[in-house]
Amino acid sequence: MTQLFRDVVGKRLCPSGSVVCIGAFDGLHRGHQALIGRARDRACALSLPVVALSFEPLPREFFSPQHPPARLLSPRAKFEGLRAMEIDVVGLLRFDAAMVAMGAEEFIESVLLRRLSAREVWVGPEFRFGKDRSGDVATLRRYGGERGFAVREIAPVEIDGERVSSSNLRKHLAAGELVAAAHGLGWRYAIVGKVVRGPQLGRTLGYPTANIRLGRKRPALGGIFATWVHGVGDAPWPSVSSLGTRPTVQGIEPLLEAHLFDFDSDLYGRRIEVEFVAKLRDELKFDDLPALVAQMDIDARLARTLLQDDAKQLELARE
Repeated sequence: MTQLFRDVVGKRLCPSGSVVCIGAFDGLHRGHQALIGRARDRACALSLPVVALSFEPLPREFFSPQHPPARLLSPRAKFEGLRAMEIDVVGLLRFDAAMVAMGAEEFIESVLLRRLSAREVWVGPEFRFGKDRSGDVATLRRYGGERGFAVREIAPVEIDGERVSSSNLRKHLAAGELVAAAHGLGWRYAIVGKVVRGPQLGRTLGYPTANIRLGRKRPALGGIFATWVHGVGDAPWPSVSSLGTRPTVQGIEPLLEAHLFDFDSDLYGRRIEVEFVAKLRDELKFDDLPALVAQMDIDARLARTLLQDDAKQLELARE
């Protein structure tokens, strides 16, 4: 079972030693997968637990609370993704004023040595840490030489000449470039969440929706999409989804609304996954509800067609 910890101070978690990989891990994209895979392989070879060390909130969220970066994964989804990757210990360290003030050497002593007994530390390209980003790979290597742990840095992962990074993936998703994003992620982008009760306006318009709130996290994409919904049947369910603030009805909070075609069951409280296949259009403000419904009819027809084609392509790929 994967163990989760949040605090810098606490009991020693890996008394016999560990192999640690460090990163933001927002998205768990191919670059993250390469880093985690190398650390996991080394941990297996050394018969040690593998640790994935990250931060919540993300440092950029802490420093720019009014203009935070779009999130690719919620903290829960990040933990669940790392657990699925067979990580033994996950650290989602609280990134707060105390963490900002912590020097690089104190971080090494408190977290890597006292809490994790690190024997190897794996990091990605251009890794920086500690107060004022004063620590880097050279700092880790110097300290490791003195305190008995090795430091390994992996090269950037590139696809078609572009570096795979969370920042580049955010750009692709914001532009509706779902295929490019899927190449970098290694899978189609999806959002997982619990279905909550909404204003039920969609039901009165003939389009009942399963609603997922995104909380304070800014979504990485927006608009109207052809989607598959997982977790409601034995197979993915075709759907058309809206992700945005619903300007026609004066919405404020970002909301993911998935209309499942030919589906009539109660999903409240269930955790579902909405997989984004194709962007249909941007979110628009309509003059009235009849105009909105007319466009929803068009969106639904197009989404059905795209998903039928997608299902055929997936079936061919499996043969």
